[in-house]
Amino acid sequence: MQILAIVVSLAVTLVAVALFGKTIGHIVSVIKLGQPAARTDEPGKRTVTLVKESLGHTRMLQWSHIGVMHWFVAFGFIGLVLTLVTAFGQLFDPHWALPIIGHWFVFEWVSEALTWTGLISIIGLMIYRLMHLPRGDKPRSSRFYGSTSWQAYYVEYTILGVLICILLLRGLEYQLGEQDKFHFPMTFFLGSGFFGGLSEHGLENAVYLVAMIKILISFAWMITISLNATMGVAWHRFTAWPNIWFKREADGGTALGALQPIMVNGAPIDFENIDELDEDAALGVGKVEDFTWKGLLDFTTCTECGRCQSQCPAWNTDKPLSPKLIMMGLREHAYAKAPYLLASSDDDRKSLSQLVLDEQEKPLVGPADVAVIDEEALWACTSCGACVQQCPVDIEHVDAIMDMRRYQVLIESSFPSELNGLFKGLENKGNPWNMNPSGRMDWAKDLPFEVKQVGTDVESLDEVDYLFWVGCAGAFEDRAKKTTQAVAELLNIAGVSFAVLGDGETCTGDPARRSGNEFVFQQLAMQNAEVFKETGVRKVVSTCAHCFNTLKNEYSQLGVELDVIHHTQLLNRLVRDGKLTPVAPADSSLNGQKITYHDPCYLGRHNQVYDAPRELLDIIPGAEYAEMPRNQTKSFCCGAGGARMWMEEKLGTRINLNRTTEAVETGADKIATGCPFCRVMLSDGLTAKQADGSARESVEVQDVAQLLLTSVKRSES
Repeated sequence: MQILAIVVSLAVTLVAVALFGKTIGHIVSVIKLGQPAARTDEPGKRTVTLVKESLGHTRMLQWSHIGVMHWFVAFGFIGLVLTLVTAFGQLFDPHWALPIIGHWFVFEWVSEALTWTGLISIIGLMIYRLMHLPRGDKPRSSRFYGSTSWQAYYVEYTILGVLICILLLRGLEYQLGEQDKFHFPMTFFLGSGFFGGLSEHGLENAVYLVAMIKILISFAWMITISLNATMGVAWHRFTAWPNIWFKREADGGTALGALQPIMVNGAPIDFENIDELDEDAALGVGKVEDFTWKGLLDFTTCTECGRCQSQCPAWNTDKPLSPKLIMMGLREHAYAKAPYLLASSDDDRKSLSQLVLDEQEKPLVGPADVAVIDEEALWACTSCGACVQQCPVDIEHVDAIMDMRRYQVLIESSFPSELNGLFKGLENKGNPWNMNPSGRMDWAKDLPFEVKQVGTDVESLDEVDYLFWVGCAGAFEDRAKKTTQAVAELLNIAGVSFAVLGDGETCTGDPARRSGNEFVFQQLAMQNAEVFKETGVRKVVSTCAHCFNTLKNEYSQLGVELDVIHHTQLLNRLVRDGKLTPVAPADSSLNGQKITYHDPCYLGRHNQVYDAPRELLDIIPGAEYAEMPRNQTKSFCCGAGGARMWMEEKLGTRINLNRTTEAVETGADKIATGCPFCRVMLSDGLTAKQADGSARESVEVQDVAQLLLTSVKRSES
């Protein structure tokens, strides 16, 4: 038995290690096909982030019970590697133990604890998967829909088998030793219970057998994943570490907020000298090798867990977009096309299989039946960031989708026809509604005080506390104008001085950038940047979450550093400072009104502003606050982001109706939000629900500022 165990174990190990090394080399060569990306800045912060996310499981613990179980499985995988070394030693001597620490009770106790907790946890995860398999009439509701099931099962059963072998070996060691329970606190009963009747020779043969099985299970797994370089559910155990270390934000933040500029050869395009750009430069991503190496590492690392898919508003409203399936599709394509890209000569390419040659010819984006990525899926993205927020291994889905959109718009001129109107309005009138810029101050006409305008009433913004950035929606959209007016009134009541740019303001460029038209974004942003420099802008308050995000996070790419605050943050500060005082309604019939709050994606997930609007709603006297089930980091999108506000939803159900239904079901009388895009979408959703009788006519959608103004004005009446 011993000879057989040694020969079989060593033979399988040698094959596995050789294949494993070869596959690692192949994976590295594929990742290196990507474009340059600077991801080595602030190595100290990156290392701290890696340690925090790994040891603390901070990304996994967004789903607490799953995160806890995964922690024990993951650290069992790492912490119990020495038991594999022990198993090799036991092939030669069943009494063998690791030098120095082998019989140290701390090592033994920790090993047994990790084994039992790992065993309980992997069984828990297996049960969870089986309970949430795609089935019935709504298979898409499972986050495992589209994942490669056999790979997940194989990994789970591998872990289960290894942990069982460790426990059996511990039981056998107890029977073979001095039977000191102190060293086997959680396994001694296995030895006496299962192996109590065996002779010493029988026990030794059992050790050989179980040690061999443990080694075979471990290295059969290594062989299997070596033959499947795209088996993310297994390879993420190795690729997650570098993927986290090389994440976009060194300090641990997610790849949200700012969208990165178009990069060529690792450097952002200089739009002021665009004529000097190489005519063959890829503007965005048109082929898989146009992605950065970090993008290719992202695809390789995808675990197929489906957390991103479960939170995606497009997927949850029956559209073809799944962030997980996008990553999986790009990974499969990259590795299938790699032999062609890695071939050193045309003769080598001609000798490749027809499958590889067909993959080389496949367009990256197009109709679902011919392309890698379905164009309908690409344009369904609202850029809400739920996928990035939920991903446990820091994959940057939104960056990848936006880069593909850029290529479609700038190179292929292939985009939804509705965007023609958007681009025309932005280019010619500086706003997405194609309205005359001279009407940007119309919202202020009925206010009981004068709104100062830069260049007319004040020469420089040094004369006031804030530049009030009105935004296109706040200036032209009737419902958003009410928010603009409410904020202006509240600032006036609080004694905060501000001025606006009026017709000197143009769109920040967010809709252009999120729809892939980087040229128009740069045109608008450079125009605004010039105005900012001329007028000395430093402190900005914005009512639009999209303007807030763009000014705060993206204008620094043009050399403009601004201190940008959202109106809910500023108003919350003014209430805390006693400059605004909400008062209870005199009419008792208004008491007990229920308010719920919708988190704008570009305020919440993209910029982590969750508390300020809620604190404002909490202090409104006479009102009851009701939270929606999906809130804060797991909030559901309104459907307007990613320039979707200007595109029709032709597939599935409407995102805004999904969210409005959730809001109405709280029983709220007021649906509050902090973004004009959200207000438009939720108002339209509410109108539809009121029309079909599923929502009360008295329910309203209002901005937080309007609700606050109503309560503050009571003190003046």
